[in-house]
Order: sequence, then C-alpha cells, then structure tokens
Amino acid sequence: MIYTLKNPIKNFPWGSRTAICDYFGIDNPNSDHQAELWMGAHPLASSGIFVDDDDDDVRLCDAIAQNPEYWLGKQIQASRGSLPFLMKILAAEEPLSIQVHPSKSAAELGFALENKKAIPFDAANRNYKDDNHKPELVYAITPYLAMNGFREFKQIVTFFDTLNIISIEEIYVPFKENPGSSSFKDFFSALLALTGEKKDQAISELISSLKVNGSELSDEAELVERFKQLYPRDIGLFSPLFLNVIELKPGEAMFLYAETPHAYIHGLGVEVMANSDNVLRAGLTPKHVDVEELVNNTKFEPIPFSELIMKPETIGGREVYPIPVEDFKFDVLTPSERIDVNVSSAEILFCMSDCVTVTVDTENRLITKGESMALPASIEQYSIFGEGKLARAYY
Repeated sequence: MIYTLKNPIKNFPWGSRTAICDYFGIDNPNSDHQAELWMGAHPLASSGIFVDDDDDDVRLCDAIAQNPEYWLGKQIQASRGSLPFLMKILAAEEPLSIQVHPSKSAAELGFALENKKAIPFDAANRNYKDDNHKPELVYAITPYLAMNGFREFKQIVTFFDTLNIISIEEIYVPFKENPGSSSFKDFFSALLALTGEKKDQAISELISSLKVNGSELSDEAELVERFKQLYPRDIGLFSPLFLNVIELKPGEAMFLYAETPHAYIHGLGVEVMANSDNVLRAGLTPKHVDVEELVNNTKFEPIPFSELIMKPETIGGREVYPIPVEDFKFDVLTPSERIDVNVSSAEILFCMSDCVTVTVDTENRLITKGESMALPASIEQYSIFGEGKLARAYY
C-alpha cells in the first residue's frame, strides 16, 4: 500500500520565508521562517499518513509502533523498533551554528551520564537528547553553501600567517611550529576558550587584518563579514579559516561524519540523517557551547577538499550514493523509463521535480513536485515511471 505523507514544517530564525514555498508550492500564509520540512517517524514531529480517504491522518510513528512487522519487516523490526532515519528539506537563509555530532558510543555514554545527573531535557546546558549518533547527507537542490571538516593544516597556517593576529600568537605559534593533530587541537581549544577582553581583542584584530591583508582570502573575508552581521562577538567568526568552505552545485551531495565540525550557510537541499537530535555547538550561535565536551567529541584531522563531494554509482536510472553507515541509504531516481525497485525496508520518497507515478501491485499513485509518500517493507517491490526526480531514503 502507498501512503501519502503530511509533513510538519519547523520554523527557525535561520530559515527562509520563500524557498520551500516558491520551489515546492507549499503554502506559507504567515510568511514564517520555514527552515525544515520533516519526513519520517520522529516522535517530536512525525509525519502523518492517510490510511484511507475517510479517515483523518495518523502519525507515522504510531502506525509503525502498532504494526512494526508490516512497516519494518520480519527480520529487522525487533532490533530497530522504528525508522532509523529522518529525511528533511532544509532551507537555510542564514547560517546554522557550527556543530559536531558525537559518535554512537559517545552519545550512549553522554546520554546516560546526563540522565544520571537529572539534567532536564530542555535545559540550556543539556548536550545529549538521545543515545544515538547523527551522521548526515545533504543533497543540493539549489546552490548550497556550507562548511565541512577541517582544512589541510598547511592551508590553516598560511591563512593565520597572512593575517598575523598578534593577540593569539601565544596559542598559535606552537601549532605553526609543529602542525599536527595534537597541536591543532590545543590551538583550536584555546581559541574557543577565549572570553571577555581577550576574545574581543582577537575578533577585532581578525576583522581589521582581513581588511588590510585579506586580498588573498577574499572568499573567507566575505564569509567572516557575513557572520559578523549576525554574531559580532562570536569566536565562530574564525571558522572560515579552519573549515573547508564548499558550495555544492544542484545535484551534488556530501556526507557529514560524526565528530566533524560543519555548518550550513545558505541554500535549499535534501538532508537525510540518523534519527538523533544530538548537537555539540562550536560557534555562530546564542545557544550553549560546551567547549570541553565539543573538543572531546571532535576529530582533529583534515579532510582534503577533493574528498568532500560524493560520487554516486549510476544503475539504470538510479544514482546510488555510497553511505558509510547502516542507519540510512540514499538514492536519486530519474525514471524516464520504468524502474522496478526491490524493497528491503520502509522507504520515503520525495518528489523534487515534475511528477512520477508509483505502482504497487495494482495501486497507482501520482506524486508531484513537493509531495512525499511512505512505503512499508512488506510490499517487497514497486515500480516508478515519469518525467520527475525522486529522493529515496531507506536502510
């Protein structure tokens, strides 16, 4: 059976008032900051499904809980219990916070410890909302600007040498003289730990030096200026000097590993992630920043820029992305000719353009741009045909 989804939209200050509405035709009557459209069974904001034409929609998470074997399959329903992934449409008008997601083992330990300390889930200093990791993929629908992973150490040294920020020499020079993971960890940690006048002085010198010496760092200077308009006293203004800055072209995708700092800056895209809400922030945010916990959950290794963009394998109208975790898989389907798809798990399909007909046995359903549907594992196979393009999340 095919289930049409009714998806909640999350409104956050960084969200776009127009992107989701204009691109997908989804109403925004109050001109809200529509940041994220959630597709999945997360209990805090589950999609609804229409069981039949006469019934009101029911929450997908409740439907799965009531009939897990039907939705998740006989072999895996007992161990998973619900969908292990969440798919979103993300519309960033302003930058999101720089953040790191913990590994699975760190999330389990941190969650248990904060529960033992009885830290309320809505407390500002709560780091762990659950015991899961949160690897992510982002697929660009429009040009999508982001930061992902540390730059090569040689490039970081070149940037800081060019800017010659006197107030941080004491913490920078040991890294410059012996660039490596350990010395970089010390430099990064010390910079994030700056407070009061020392932090203000470092930021002031950064801004001044970019104006005088920033001709070779024009892109980085532009980002720093952009961030300064929103967070003028945030140490995250240094982030473009540390992190790879990349603009994905429409149709390109990248993966964001656990323990890797990243930030989305601007654009409309599909995001698929493990079902978690664990975020450790590093800057560009008014929210709590726990420097010690952040550093303990960060890998201080560079990621070569050339390795950021994922290379999918093309298989008969399907672009299959090499996802390195078990929580989700992701395909892009362009069914100009009929494609038969074998099903091994519950799936969510989202139409990114035009329209596609989905067939399960004798049931046909047209899915148009901006619409989505859920398919249970029990159907075993479906077929698609049309002129559109589908994002497919499964596991």
